[in-house]
Amino acid sequence: MELLTSAQNPKVKLLLELQQKSSERRKHGLFVVEGRREIERCIQSGYQVDSLFWCPEIYGGEEPSTAGVHVYQVSTAIYNKVAYRGGTEGVIAEVKTREHTLQDLQLSDSPLVVVLERVEKPGNLGAILRSADAAGADAVIVCDPLTDLYNPNLMRSSTGAFFSVPCVACSSSECIAYLKQHGIRILTAQLQDSSLYYDTDMRQPTAIVMGTEATGLTDQWRQAADAHIRIPMLGITDSLNVSVSAAILMFEAVRQRQ
Repeated sequence: MELLTSAQNPKVKLLLELQQKSSERRKHGLFVVEGRREIERCIQSGYQVDSLFWCPEIYGGEEPSTAGVHVYQVSTAIYNKVAYRGGTEGVIAEVKTREHTLQDLQLSDSPLVVVLERVEKPGNLGAILRSADAAGADAVIVCDPLTDLYNPNLMRSSTGAFFSVPCVACSSSECIAYLKQHGIRILTAQLQDSSLYYDTDMRQPTAIVMGTEATGLTDQWRQAADAHIRIPMLGITDSLNVSVSAAILMFEAVRQRQ
């Protein structure tokens, strides 16, 4: 174990850069995970921890078990400087990134897949992963992403679900071809030319496809769809937050399949 006493230490600086810059995450092939539960889930899902930053004053108890991992002890002041969020229990890990592809997905007999086109906000993606975990979805596929899948805000908002639900980034064309090849019915969430979501059969292999809140889905997805679905809007607004909409639609599939 090495004791880090200065915020100017290169190890501390790198940790901050990994938190703040996607370019640094790509350059070093590392991302950051905070908290005992999240790190445990990360390891259980097969990710490799490279370094661990441990603050005993916050962590409490014995030093974490870290065979084969570089461990750095830091002060409370340094930990509070590098922690992306509060209440992370005094432990932060630098973890090696992994490449996930569509071909890596292992689908159930009647898969439920969530597809997000051009998602922008990592917090929304994290919340959708959390709902996907709760709904037992087979995967979340992010098409033409505008956010880094290893963004720390995504990690925070998913509360570890990033490690339990396979999450793949690809192009819309690749995703459409994959869904068609595997006989997965494409349901696009849109206001135009659509049926109420609870009147649509989701018991068969299903992909629920969501677009951005501002512009919705592109014509490529609208044309590829097997059906268009919508959530009834009874107030003055014409849309919900994409993570809320995704949760409603996923749990309708759960309801129908019970």
